[in-house]
Amino acid sequence: MGSEANSHGGNRGFRSRMEYYIYSGDKKHVLAGIAIVSVAFGIPWYLMTRGRKQDSHQDYMARAEKARKARLSTGKSEI
Repeated sequence: MGSEANSHGGNRGFRSRMEYYIYSGDKKHVLAGIAIVSVAFGIPWYLMTRGRKQDSHQDYMARAEKARKARLSTGKSEI
């Protein structure tokens, strides 16, 4: 009884409303979806990249070479 009245357009539930927004193809719904996805991926990306600056490959190689030389200079030849 009550479910028949609701299924004919009366009080729509959250799921049916979300399905309408997702599948409607209306420009404002598409833009809202793009905004939601951008925020969902943008916030974690911002939080991960706000620390120290990213090292270049040359910086990495220079540190690796320095560590290698330090390791070789302190080790004894046991052959």
